[in-house]
Amino acid sequence: MSNEQGFYRWRPHPWHGLKVGPDPPRVVNVYIETGPFDLVKYEIDKETGYLRVDRPHPTSSQHPTLYGFIPRTYSGQAVGDLMPGSSGGDHDPLDICVVSERPIARAEVLVTARVVGGLPMLDGGEADDKIVAVLDNDRFWSHVADLSDLPAALIDRLRHYFMTYKLVPENPTEISIGEAYDREHAMSVIEASIADYDRQFGSS
Repeated sequence: MSNEQGFYRWRPHPWHGLKVGPDPPRVVNVYIETGPFDLVKYEIDKETGYLRVDRPHPTSSQHPTLYGFIPRTYSGQAVGDLMPGSSGGDHDPLDICVVSERPIARAEVLVTARVVGGLPMLDGGEADDKIVAVLDNDRFWSHVADLSDLPAALIDRLRHYFMTYKLVPENPTEISIGEAYDREHAMSVIEASIADYDRQFGSS
């Protein structure tokens, strides 16, 4: 909780203690867990809010963008209802990939991102959407309004990463990714994840 001077006396939990963003679902805050130079996948520890080593990448695949989640979101039934074939959401905060022209070589930072689209990923039958956004004040990507404005090769790299980031030889994954969707659908997914969060944890 912030005090009268407008700062936090104690570090807030990155998932529960930060705002969704300055203009959701169009512009959101993102807590970065993993960067494009990481050979290890990091993930928020849900109890403490600290960053935990999840696992070394089992293959040579590296994430092509910044990767994290949108605070105060939750992939529950409303998110699952937007993805055909899913049994519901994956019970995690909503994942998001943030494109930045300048390299950002560290995790556990906050960025403001402008939503442009997403990838509909099913993992074990659960909706595990990957929202795609650009760094909001990045002039290099200032023209990007929708996913179609990004290079197709970048979207292909994202798709390849998520299809292989859990891959272990002789152990098939349960991951499938459908056709990429546009900004309007991405914003609908974010709105659903905010509603799921409020149902799961209560609104503030």
